Amino acid sequence: MRLYVGPMDAVLVEFDEQRRVRFDREDWSVPTLQERRAILYAAQNEIAELTELIQLLENQEIGDRR
Repeated sequence: MRLYVGPMDAVLVEFDEQRRVRFDREDWSVPTLQERRAILYAAQNEIAELTELIQLLENQEIGDRR
C-alpha cells in the first residue's frame, strides 16, 4: 500500500494489527493523534477519488456497449 498523507508530506506504506504504521524510509511507530487524523483524512479523500474513478469507468463501459 502507498498512501500519500499530504499534511505530513509522507507516504504510508504499511500498518499492522498493533496499530503501528510505517512511512516510507522510516521505522515502525505508533502514530500520534495528529498523525492518525492526517492518515484518516488522506484515506477518506483517496476513497472518494477512487469511488469517483470507478463510477466514471463503469459508466464509460456501459456507454461503450451502446
